[in-house]
Order: sequence, then C-alpha cells, then structure tokens
Amino acid sequence: MTASGTAQVLIFDADDTLWENNVVFERVIDDFLAWLDHPTLDRGALRAILDDIERANTVAHGYGSKVFLRSLRECLERLRERPATDVERQDIDRLAVALVEHQVELMPGVAEALDELASRHELLLLTKGEREDQQRKLDACGVLHHFQAAHIVAEKNVDTYRWLVREQGFEPARAWMIGNSPKSDILPARAAGLNAVFIPNENTWVLEEAELDPTDRGVLRLAAFPDLLRHF
Repeated sequence: MTASGTAQVLIFDADDTLWENNVVFERVIDDFLAWLDHPTLDRGALRAILDDIERANTVAHGYGSKVFLRSLRECLERLRERPATDVERQDIDRLAVALVEHQVELMPGVAEALDELASRHELLLLTKGEREDQQRKLDACGVLHHFQAAHIVAEKNVDTYRWLVREQGFEPARAWMIGNSPKSDILPARAAGLNAVFIPNENTWVLEEAELDPTDRGVLRLAAFPDLLRHF
C-alpha cells in the first residue's frame, strides 16, 4: 500500500505517536502501587482494580492528569474502605508531580519526517484529553508549525472523525489517521471512512488496546514513525 506521489491529508495523534506519554503515567502507577504496600493483594490484582476505576472515570470525566489523580485517590479509598486523609492526598499528589514536570521529547525521527511530509501533504493534528494538559504539550513540542490545524477533543470516536471531515473539508478516502491506539486512532477512523496508519507503541495505555482486523486493507501497519516516508 502506498500513497506516494499524491497529496494526502495526514492526521496525526500526539501522545505516544509523536512523543512518549503513557510511560510517565506507568512510572507513577508503579510508585503508587509500591506506596500502597497492600498486605494481601499482589501488584496484578491492584492494577486490575485501578484499571477498572480508570475505565469508569474516563467515561464520566474524560482524560488527563486531573482525572488520573482522581482515579489514584479512588483506588486508595476503595482498598482502605474509607476516605483518603489529607496526608494521603498529599502523598499521591507528590507521586504524580512527574506528570506536570515531564518534558516533551519527540520520538526518534519524528521531527525530520514531519518536515519532509509537510512539504508534500496536508498535515493535521488530533489529540484527546484535558485541554490544558494537551495544549501545554503542543506548545512545547516544537513541531506545531507543520500542522495546518491542531484540534484537542474530549474523545476520539466515529462522530469526532466525521466532525473533523466537515470542519476541515477533505474527502475521507484521501485521508489517513496515524496513531498508536487501535481504540482511538484506528477503529473509529476506519468506521468514519478514513484510511489509517497503525504505529504500535509498547507503552500504549491498556485501555487503548483493541483488536484490529488483519484483513483490513485500509490499515497500513508500520514499525516506526520514519517509515511513513516510504509510503507518503
């Protein structure tokens, strides 16, 4: 599959596609579970409880560091069967300082690939999450100038992609959603009539995983971001 020689609309995910993001959350979770020091439940059981809480909170409250902190506190309260104390809340806040202090660093080859792709195609950026969190990362990434538009949305579902088609005025058949998340980047984009490029990231959030159809010819699977240059 190739789109070389023809101008395309390339829509990029941000977190864990342009730069690492979830790995920072995973480090905080590791510290949190160690801090919990639960007397009977092992790490796997504790993580399963936290995943369930996060799954419910993303539906009710969205994404981002504030919702993540809420999930950590609720996990503590469920396990302790009581409200968190002020000291415990402060301890959790300290564990999560890394989320705010984390510096955005592009993945290898991203800057060079975007520079070349922008000379041949229309580039858009579509990221989901809490607006303040995402805008901070976009402002710090150093590649925002390559994109004709950057959109921060609460969720990436079929309706989001249909809205983007109307908002930007492009034909779905000549557009490609590029990202690491089957759940948010690939499946809903395909359902909306767009093509997709799946670039796996071993640190992808477990709640973003989903099964992809291996026979879907509208999905291009690549090993790394710079491989885009061989196809676009």
